[in-house]
Amino acid sequence: MVSIKDIASKAGVSVSTVSYALNGSHKVSEETAARIFKIAEEIHYVPHAAARSLKKRQSNIIGVFLTDFSGHFYGDLLQGVKEGLNRKGYDLIVCSGMQSHRLIPERMIDGAIVLDETFSDDELLKYANQGHKLVVLDRELDHPNINQVLLDNKAGAAMAMDYLLEQGHDKLYVVSGPVGSYDAKQRLHAVKQAIERNPRLEFIEINGDFGKSSGEAAGKRIADEYDRTAAVFCLNDEMAVGLYHYIRHHTSLVVGEHIHLIGFDNIEVSEYIQPRLATIDYSMRKWGAFASEQLLKLISGQPVEHERVYVTLIKGESVKPVQGNA
Repeated sequence: MVSIKDIASKAGVSVSTVSYALNGSHKVSEETAARIFKIAEEIHYVPHAAARSLKKRQSNIIGVFLTDFSGHFYGDLLQGVKEGLNRKGYDLIVCSGMQSHRLIPERMIDGAIVLDETFSDDELLKYANQGHKLVVLDRELDHPNINQVLLDNKAGAAMAMDYLLEQGHDKLYVVSGPVGSYDAKQRLHAVKQAIERNPRLEFIEINGDFGKSSGEAAGKRIADEYDRTAAVFCLNDEMAVGLYHYIRHHTSLVVGEHIHLIGFDNIEVSEYIQPRLATIDYSMRKWGAFASEQLLKLISGQPVEHERVYVTLIKGESVKPVQGNA
């Protein structure tokens, strides 16, 4: 690989002179700089981005860390991040897996947006103590170098529960999420608070993982156990879509009549399910934009406060008043 030492040797100047020239410094005359650039082009010199960013301590790249890329969830979120960063001259890279964590301490990126349960709280606090700037979307951490941009999960789950109870339901299934998911824990906590306030409600929890297949498995169990009209709250729309698919294609039960279904996230496909899926809505693009905005404020030393992404209820026809238990 061609290096600036090769350019210096060919030009008959010092390595520092080549470095000044390539970085546009006024310490090098226009004539010398022009000769250096010509030689660099002739020998096909390509700047080493990693070394350059370490020297400048700036890469203008932000890392977005995700647990995985499955499902319909991440597209709008990442688009919001991208738009927010691009407006300020930054680009993003999307990372997943334990090996990608080293991009932060090695300073290959200027900051990180984290929605990734493979990071422990202690690991993120260690990076923050080293001066790295972080925005977390999936946990609560108190550190001046960490900002939180969190969904109002509890409010959303409370809205879903209130809506189901207002329709007169007295039997409720909840399909939970991954054990390590902050969002799933927050939503389930709000569900259980509502259950405590309604002790006569028959409540059955089914383990899920936010994937469509776990929704299908929950649909099979609910159909096998069916004895009367039941409400189902899936803690995300992916599982709700899987449950709906199973009920429609493998049973004689009807969503909106025998099974009353609500999800969370309002992914695009939810709008096209018939009957329309009731769900909890928020702007994923706005969530991403908030995250990028907060991180760039941290990087530039501006004061920041934690942000919360608010949610609303969409009353789809998949939930209706109970007419009778048949």
